[in-house]
Amino acid sequence: MRILKLAGALAVSLAALTAPVHAQDKGLIGIAMPTKSSARWIADGENMVKQFQEAGYKTDLQYAEDDIPNQLAQIENMVTKGANVLVVAAIDGTTLSNALENAAAAGVKVIAYDRLIKDSGNVDYYATFDNFKVGVIQAESLVQGLKQRFPDVHPWNVELFGGSPDDNNAYFFYNGAMSVLQPLIDSGDIVIPSGQTGMDKVGTLRWDGAVAQARMDNLLSANYTDKQVQGVLSPYDGLSIGIISSLKGVGYGSGDMKMPIITGQDAEIPSIKAIERGDQYSTVFKDTRELAKVTVEMVDAMQSGKEVPVNDTKTYDNGVKVVPSYLLEPKLVDKENVKKVLVDSGYYSEDQLK
Repeated sequence: MRILKLAGALAVSLAALTAPVHAQDKGLIGIAMPTKSSARWIADGENMVKQFQEAGYKTDLQYAEDDIPNQLAQIENMVTKGANVLVVAAIDGTTLSNALENAAAAGVKVIAYDRLIKDSGNVDYYATFDNFKVGVIQAESLVQGLKQRFPDVHPWNVELFGGSPDDNNAYFFYNGAMSVLQPLIDSGDIVIPSGQTGMDKVGTLRWDGAVAQARMDNLLSANYTDKQVQGVLSPYDGLSIGIISSLKGVGYGSGDMKMPIITGQDAEIPSIKAIERGDQYSTVFKDTRELAKVTVEMVDAMQSGKEVPVNDTKTYDNGVKVVPSYLLEPKLVDKENVKKVLVDSGYYSEDQLK
C-alpha cells in the first residue's frame, strides 16, 4: 500500500514539474524588425523576445536590414513555420499587402509595431507611441532651446528635417512639429533660409544619417555663407548625429559659432553623449520596454479571446481601415533629466553613458 502511495505521490510530483511546460507553450510569435543599424530596433527586438518568452510564447525574431524583399521573405517564412501572431515593424508600410493576405488565409493575426502598415485590411492592431505628440515635443524643445541659447537673435534661422517618406510615422512627427513651428514662421519669429518645407522636400529616405549629413552640407553651402543657423528640427537621433557632423565640419561649436539647437528621437547612446557635450539639445525617449509589454498584453488578449487593450480608434487610417491602436506617451530628454529618465529607470547604466 505504501509503495502505491509513494508511486502516486511521485506521479503527482512529476505532473507538477511537467504541467507548467505545457501550460507555458502558448504558441509561436513571429517578430519582424526592420534593421539592426539603429540601436532602438535592437532594443525593441530584445525586449519583445524577453517578455514574450516570460509570458510562455516561443519567438522567431528576424531583422531585414532595410531590405524589403528580405522582410517579405522573413514574414512568409514565419507563416510557414506556424506563427500564431506576427508583430511587424515594416521597412516600407506600403509593401506588405500580399504577405499579410497569405498570413490572414493561414489564420495568423497581425500587430503593426510602431510603424503603421498601409493599404491592408489584414492588420488587426497597432502598438505605438503618440507620434503626433513626439513632433510637438521636439518643436517645443527646439523653441525653448532657441530662447535659451539665442535670446538676442531675431528672427531665428531654422532648417527642417523629416523622416523617411515610406514610414507613416514620419508624417505624424513632421505635422506635430509644424503645429508648433508654423505659427512662429507665420509671425516672422522663425525663418527657413533654404525655403525647404514639407515632407516632399525635407524627408530623409530610410532615416539615413549619411543622407542627412549630405543635405545639411548642401544647405549650409547654399544658404549660410553670410549668416548662421540657430536651430535644426531633426526627428531622429541617427539624423541628428549626421547633422552635427556637418555643422562641426564648418566650425559650429567653436569660436563665435554656437552650436544650433538640434532635436532628436529614440534616446540612442551617441545622442545622449552629444546632449551631455552640448552638441545636441534634446531627444524624445520612447521606452521600448513599455511598448513590448503592451504588445505582449495585446497578443495575450487576442489569443485568449479577451478584449484587446486599445486607447485610440480614430487616428490611424491605413487606407483600407482605421486600425485600433494603443498609444504610449513619449518623454522629452535633455541635459537636465538624462539621469532621472534613462538611468534611474534602468534603461541605461551610468557606465553606458560615459
